[in-house]
Amino acid sequence: MLNGVMSKRYGTRAVAALAAVAALGLTGCSVDASKATPESKTFPFQGRTLDVKTHEIATDLVAVDRKDVKVTRWFDAAAGSEHLSWELKGNVLDIDAGCSGFAICDSKFKVEVPKGVTVLRDGEKTDLRGKS
Repeated sequence: MLNGVMSKRYGTRAVAALAAVAALGLTGCSVDASKATPESKTFPFQGRTLDVKTHEIATDLVAVDRKDVKVTRWFDAAAGSEHLSWELKGNVLDIDAGCSGFAICDSKFKVEVPKGVTVLRDGEKTDLRGKS
């Protein structure tokens, strides 16, 4: 019985120590997508309606004089397993940028669409906002 109590006590202490070390390691870690180097990708588009799946990521939707759809992504991460994707299938543009696990990251997008295209944000009609 004594060994079980000792193991439990030391196990709890080890977990607490690891949590403290992790917390100390993260002080000073700050991420800011607006300071990240932007990446862009252009998709050919001929439709009249574009549904942008944002996965709740800050996304500016902007109407511009162009015939395609241009997506710009800013992403910054200090920890975690990254998952980055952008894909246009039919009239659905699926954009995602984040991280999982013990994670610290920030992301934002800007989507430039041709003038006259109806834009949905996650299936709901939305006004185009933002600056080109």
